[in-house]
Amino acid sequence: MAQQKIIIIGAAGRDFHNFNTFFRNNSDYKVVAFTAAQIPDIANRKYPAELAGSLYPEGIPIYAQEDLQRLIKDLDADECVFSYSDVPYSVVMSIGAQVNAAGADFSMMGPKHTMIKSTKPVIAVGAVRTGCGKSQTSRRITEVLMAHGLKVIAVRHPMPYGDLVAQKVQRFASIADLKKHNCTIEEMEEYEPHISRGNVIYAGVDYEAILRAAENDPNGCDVILWDGGNNDFPFFRPDLMVAVVDPLRPGHELSYYPGEVTLRLADVVVINKIDSADFDSILSVRSNIERVNPKATVVDAASTISVDKPEVIKGKRVLVIEDGPTLTHGEMKIGAGIVAARRFGAAEIIDPRPYAVGRLAETYRIYPNIGKLLPAMGYGEQQMNDLAATIERTECDSVVIATPIDLARIIKINKPNTRVTYNLQEIGNPNMEDVLANFIKKIKG
Repeated sequence: MAQQKIIIIGAAGRDFHNFNTFFRNNSDYKVVAFTAAQIPDIANRKYPAELAGSLYPEGIPIYAQEDLQRLIKDLDADECVFSYSDVPYSVVMSIGAQVNAAGADFSMMGPKHTMIKSTKPVIAVGAVRTGCGKSQTSRRITEVLMAHGLKVIAVRHPMPYGDLVAQKVQRFASIADLKKHNCTIEEMEEYEPHISRGNVIYAGVDYEAILRAAENDPNGCDVILWDGGNNDFPFFRPDLMVAVVDPLRPGHELSYYPGEVTLRLADVVVINKIDSADFDSILSVRSNIERVNPKATVVDAASTISVDKPEVIKGKRVLVIEDGPTLTHGEMKIGAGIVAARRFGAAEIIDPRPYAVGRLAETYRIYPNIGKLLPAMGYGEQQMNDLAATIERTECDSVVIATPIDLARIIKINKPNTRVTYNLQEIGNPNMEDVLANFIKKIKG
């Protein structure tokens, strides 16, 4: 059989993982290109030879996804493998139609060929959309495990936006490590909450190498905690799979790829944000869980918020800053910052769009439905500078920061500001102690 020519359609995460686990050393296939979407400045680079292996001494070029149909013809591709997450089914199949119309097959890879087996017990946390509350769920699970004396090593879904060779395996054990690895705001938002609780977290590009390093971490390792990204299913084979759903976006759990995969794989489903969702939406999500995964244990939870300086909000005209990806491809219109602004009596929520500059103005053009929120975009220095300039230009009394990290530590904010934090709080039973009891018992013998 002739060697099959493959294009991997991705966004600097699942695409690289699918290549590493299935295609890298497989001479039956030749990956002729990656295409990139969602993440700025990924296209027009190469997946480097140092990571691509001996079959690819010159590396593999990365192109923009809009060039896909041309690439299929120019490179005589036989198959295109869809490999990124948090995409509505209509978009996935539209891309499939483009691929077929250009003459190639269209496919999506599943757990059998992409999940890596660990030598340690694995708990995986995923979600049906970005912004559901995976991180706070991961933190809550970690708290329970640590309370039982277990050493937890977290591994985060990839966010390799810089030097891919340098990012092959990254270990974060202190705030200084964030600077050492030149982390973007998006990366810091995911890593810092683990570090601040005394946990080590790994990330990078090559997840086989990352897993082996995590298993043998110098601090010791009893449990690997997979902290998922977007709505992707895990890279590691889990012993316990937890999926988080969001009743503020009812129906999305059955209409976005691969979120429904994550839901169907779950042993435990957390219905988060019950405190801020309406009753009918909660019932709708609960019904959908019962329909596609009736054996799953369901945990009801609230996303509780706290504000360090409520006086900065009360009676003030406020600018609200939320996590970037949650507002962009996550399509959220309300987050913890808006909830806090309303709950603590803001006089007005200021629309930042008229004040946006540079890459932030471009973000609003690409995602016109963000609304009266400022996404904390920080994929690179220019975006961080534009974020700071947009905050400075916005005519407001104060700033409400609802990002997972202390944004004021990263960029200069010359206005009164307050930070909103949020945690998972289970409602009734079963709670996390209940669902983890058997898992912990098996580990401890």
